[in-house]
Amino acid sequence: MQYRKLGKTGMNVSAISLGTWQVGGKWGADFDHANADNILNKAIDSGINFIDTADVYSDGESEKAVGRAIRNHKEKIYVATKCGRQLQPHIDAAYQPAVLRKFVESSLSNMGLETIDLVQLHCPPTAVYYRPEIFELFDKLKQEGKIQNMGVSVEKVEEALKAIEFENVTTVQIIFNMFRQRPAELFFREAKKKNVGIIVRVPLASGLLTGKFSSSTSFSEGDHRQFNRNGDAFDKGETFSGIDYETGLAAVEALKHIFPGKENLAPIALKWILQIDAVSCIIPGASASNQLDSNLSALDIPDLTTEQLAAVQDVYEKYIKKSVHQLW
Repeated sequence: MQYRKLGKTGMNVSAISLGTWQVGGKWGADFDHANADNILNKAIDSGINFIDTADVYSDGESEKAVGRAIRNHKEKIYVATKCGRQLQPHIDAAYQPAVLRKFVESSLSNMGLETIDLVQLHCPPTAVYYRPEIFELFDKLKQEGKIQNMGVSVEKVEEALKAIEFENVTTVQIIFNMFRQRPAELFFREAKKKNVGIIVRVPLASGLLTGKFSSSTSFSEGDHRQFNRNGDAFDKGETFSGIDYETGLAAVEALKHIFPGKENLAPIALKWILQIDAVSCIIPGASASNQLDSNLSALDIPDLTTEQLAAVQDVYEKYIKKSVHQLW
């Protein structure tokens, strides 16, 4: 395993870490604690020491599984969770310090921990980033020992840039992958100046970048890749990185020509991200242990060559950039 400094948190975290949105099984399925335990324990045994969850993942069941795994291991495992998405309606006015405090305290209870290494605002409305009292709450929670660090998970580069104006924002979790390249233009540079850790989420564009999907691939009714393609449930950019599905498939076919003979493009897509030194860690998910193996195999393959990197950029310019680049 490779380890990198997570910005001014001072934590050395595994370059490939673990996101737990679907760790208990497929999206939309009942949470399987046995499956979650298997994946989490295997991840830790493989050297992963940073696990990201959220209070809304399977209504707290993901947090419970993560907490159980951490308590059952002697080695230091850093845990990050998120708060805010429970708010209904999910609007600026609903974000109040007292409510967010209760969410954090519930997460502590779910995980059976005395303190949380990193608590992140969970993709709040843009207006929230302009309210100092929200960010001040997390200083108080740190003083009380309930959290160690505060971060944000964002939808837009604009939000990321605004968030790092607050000194106590130690990390930003942001979507970045071969099909979502805008953060590398300005934000990565600004985050590096302020020693803010960058946690890359949705690194495989909801599975598109595995190269295993086709026009005939079906997704279950509860899977966001089925019901959220137009942003009906939450931000469209969360699903396939906002790319039109058929356009994404065409782009993936072009990538396969760059990397012939590779049935699984996921390790290559992850390696592409890891070659950017501004990135602290990646948090791909896994709903089965073989997906965890695939993610970790990115550490064992050679860096992409200059020619391959240029070819990937050409695919982005031809298929992706015009339709989504400025949206997030």
